[in-house]
Amino acid sequence: MARSKKIHHRTVTPDPLYQSRTLTRFINKVMRDGKKGAAAKQVYATLEILKTKYPDEEPVKTFETVLSTVAPKMEVRPRRVGGASYQVPSEVRGDRKMHLAMRWLIDAARSRSNKEFHTFSEKLAAEMADVLNGTGNAIKKRDQVHKMAEANKAFAHLRW
Repeated sequence: MARSKKIHHRTVTPDPLYQSRTLTRFINKVMRDGKKGAAAKQVYATLEILKTKYPDEEPVKTFETVLSTVAPKMEVRPRRVGGASYQVPSEVRGDRKMHLAMRWLIDAARSRSNKEFHTFSEKLAAEMADVLNGTGNAIKKRDQVHKMAEANKAFAHLRW
C-alpha cells in the first residue's frame, strides 16, 4: 500500500561533546526505558576507551569508521510474485544503512559474555575494536546479509 503523505524526518541535534549528529542517533539507539543520560554516559565512556586504545585517531572518527565498516551495501527484501515469495537483493539506502549498522553493533555488544567485560561500555568498545580488526559479530552479520544477497542474485530481475 502506497503512502499518501510525504515522510518528514525529525532533525536530530548534535551531541554537546563532539557535535556529531550520528553520535546522537547512536545514543538514542543505545537508550533503554527513556534513560538518555545513562545511554550518553555509556557511549562517552566507550569513546574514552577507544581513545586509549587508538590514541592517534579522534574517537568520533574511529566511531564513524566502525559504522561505515559495518554498514551493509546490499540486502534482500521479500517480493511476492504469483503466489511465491522471492528474496530479491536490493541496494541499501543511506538512513537504513546507518540504522542497520548501529543496531547490529549494539546487538553484538549486548550479546557479549559478562565474564570478560563488566560494563556495556567495555563490551561496546571491544566490539568496535573487533570491527576495526575485521572480526566481531557485527561484521559476521553484515557478511551474512551480503552472502544472502549474493545467493539470491538470480531474482534481481524481480526488483521493483
